[in-house]
Amino acid sequence: MMTPPPLATLLRDVRACTQCAEHLADGVRPVLQVDSGARILIAGQAPGRKVHASGVPFDDASGERLRSWMGIGPDVFYDATQVAILPMGFCYPGTGKSGDLPPRKECAPLWRAPLLAAMPRIALVLVIGQYALDWHLPQCAGATLTDTVRNWRSFGPGVLPLPHPSPRNNIWLKANPWFVADVVPNLQARVSEILSK
Repeated sequence: MMTPPPLATLLRDVRACTQCAEHLADGVRPVLQVDSGARILIAGQAPGRKVHASGVPFDDASGERLRSWMGIGPDVFYDATQVAILPMGFCYPGTGKSGDLPPRKECAPLWRAPLLAAMPRIALVLVIGQYALDWHLPQCAGATLTDTVRNWRSFGPGVLPLPHPSPRNNIWLKANPWFVADVVPNLQARVSEILSK
């Protein structure tokens, strides 16, 4: 069995990746945050236009809401030794008819397994949105996002499915008040417990 490359080598290779450059109208700019000591992994979708411009993950209204759900500030959120951020696609995929395009399909098969293997201390994976759910919780294929999130307790203490924190999901949040009432307090308690160790 081959020894996986060190994380620094992986990151260098990820940042130099041009595998799907021809499909990215706005250019290649991988956005991720990883460290071998990270305790919490945010498995998201793909950077949006604002994040593509800044190069900072969740540097938008979605990030503000996600940090609120987690009960942490930017100082902890952007500390890679505590929180890793690994979207399904590292580059902004562009805009389609009804919002951002899906993450490019080339990215996850190339990079996800070696990067996850390089973060052995992850104690909690926050799985955000349908594309991340399909990868991290394949047993839920065919279930709606609402049903998967509603059954969050069934995934154990190490995985928590979440809706996307985008303001576009305000209607979903209003229709599902149980999420903020039940899931968010549990998320905050789990995050606090993990980061206090």
